[in-house]
Amino acid sequence: MFIRIGYDIVFESPNPVPMTLLLYTHPSIASRLRSPDHVRTEPEISVTEFIDSFGNRCGRILAPLGKLRLWSDALVETADEMDEENGNAVQHDVPDLPAEILPFLLPSRYCQVDLLSDKAWNLFQNSPMGWGRVQAICDFVHSHVQFGYALTRPEKTAVDVMNEGNGVCRDFQHLAITLCRCMNIPARYATGYLGDIRIPPPPGDMDFSAWFEAYLGGRWYAFDARFNERRYGRLLMATGRDSVDCALTTAYGPATLKSFRVVAEEVSSPDAARLPHPAFEPIP
Repeated sequence: MFIRIGYDIVFESPNPVPMTLLLYTHPSIASRLRSPDHVRTEPEISVTEFIDSFGNRCGRILAPLGKLRLWSDALVETADEMDEENGNAVQHDVPDLPAEILPFLLPSRYCQVDLLSDKAWNLFQNSPMGWGRVQAICDFVHSHVQFGYALTRPEKTAVDVMNEGNGVCRDFQHLAITLCRCMNIPARYATGYLGDIRIPPPPGDMDFSAWFEAYLGGRWYAFDARFNERRYGRLLMATGRDSVDCALTTAYGPATLKSFRVVAEEVSSPDAARLPHPAFEPIP
């Protein structure tokens, strides 16, 4: 299947502002790109690319005074199948985990493992280990948390989500990640494109999405505590300990978001993706 992806984001700054960008598809899906995935800018400025400590493809810019448009329009060819499911994926004993996986068992900015461990063990100690335990955590978070764009705040943590029972997609994932780590299952935050492919489109505009990955059976598997279902066309952009490590844009100074549009849609062929898309028209 072919998926057209992209975004059109406009910032306005009162003075030049350094920014870092995680607006690229993840290096792990580079072989599936059928057109270049670049950050394009108006006005044209230099973008310096690098790979961060989590293996994400990133960019650095100096945003000029005034308006800056960041946009991309790319095509990905991916398997015509849902997220992989493996009910037999096992949970590793901690001594058997690779050293580079161990940080994803620890507390992080939004995932306070130390504060939720007792609650997690009370809830999930009798659930089947491995895939079944991660799924039980997803089922709990999905039913416990109410979604709403007005129900979050920048400082909201997994403990807050547990206590308040509401939030946006990143809050669902922070709580699920924390509960997994409490049960000694490595878990990491993930963000990327998740179009409404072969499902009824929900109300509202398209946005980037958050999910999480659990380390089972020697590899990472995608889970989604918000939707709690396997989906078509999930395309990774970045992973990290929590959303701090995966912020798609970070400004080191004042920069006001003026406009934001995202596209992730199935197209019939590469030719269909060559036509201009209305979401990528310049914004005055």
